[in-house]
Amino acid sequence: MEQIPRTKTYRSKIWSPVLSNTLFALSISFFTASGFAQISPFAFPGHKPADIPRAWRPLIGEYGPEQASFIVLEKSGRLVLRENDSTEINLRRAAGGTFRLSKPPGAPLPVYFGGELSGHSISISLGDLTFPRRTLGPEEGQVFRIQLSSSIEDLRQEALAASPPHEDGQFRDPDLIDLTSLDSSIHLDIRYATANDFLGTPVYTQARAFLQRPAADALLRALLRLKPLGYALLIHDAYRPWYVTKIFWDATAPEDKIFVADPAQGSRHNRGCAVDLTLYELKTGKPVEMPGTYDEMSPRSFPDYPGGTSLQRWHRDLLRWAMESEGFTMYAHEWWHFDFKDWHEYPILNVPFEKLQFSEKQVR
Repeated sequence: MEQIPRTKTYRSKIWSPVLSNTLFALSISFFTASGFAQISPFAFPGHKPADIPRAWRPLIGEYGPEQASFIVLEKSGRLVLRENDSTEINLRRAAGGTFRLSKPPGAPLPVYFGGELSGHSISISLGDLTFPRRTLGPEEGQVFRIQLSSSIEDLRQEALAASPPHEDGQFRDPDLIDLTSLDSSIHLDIRYATANDFLGTPVYTQARAFLQRPAADALLRALLRLKPLGYALLIHDAYRPWYVTKIFWDATAPEDKIFVADPAQGSRHNRGCAVDLTLYELKTGKPVEMPGTYDEMSPRSFPDYPGGTSLQRWHRDLLRWAMESEGFTMYAHEWWHFDFKDWHEYPILNVPFEKLQFSEKQVR
């Protein structure tokens, strides 16, 4: 999913007297996801960090209402409490399974995590104030779902009856390549061909993935950067017929449309120049953990989301490094979505997978 880049700003204001007197002394603050990914290639993320202790996993997450929330994350081997203005305070283990903030001056403020539900703590208490855990999206291994306002069949029929936007100008002839033909270590998990997607029902008739030839060649080069490090690529989506973009748009609530493309403008997926993907470990064949799940409509999808663990963020940055090194840019609202640099040279396509035709030059 993606849309024409747009800035989304999150506001955080801590108004609690206890917090202001003992820890934060906070005022209104902002952190913003940039509307456009950076142009220069993303830097290699450096040494791979260790995973966190098992006992910390239930504590990682967000707590409190959206306008005054905290993130508990792991950073550099330490558990950290972060307020949305980027103030970060280390948590130190205390007696009885509790923690204390490493500052402010004077007696450190005690921090308590509430009991567990579904493997996660349900609240955090800072002194006398308690904040419930925020549910942002599904946990690892689960799927984000939206509530459909219309049946998928009605949405499909309406989309099939519509036409893509008219485009002026000259475009390159489509030259779509089946990504599985590039390298045997490119694996597919085409969610939209199954009920294991954000709609809860298939929208593709085949579990296949295609990119325009230059984009496919660049994807292969990115893979070759990753394999010596023990990773390969798991593809969730690539070329997408325009009518599917319209289904996504019509099915999604207005407040979540930053995560889907406007069919009136078309998608870079429609041009065969965008790919949704993640990493998997060559040794185990298992997908890696990222700070958020694929197709999740929450801040955890942003490429600069600070939460999660060091290892999850490292995986996210490693994927970005490999892709941006080969001519892709990461979409500002989705860590899994990458656009190829020449997307504007190709037309919007509305051809279902089963009707695609390939020339002899596409046989590799």
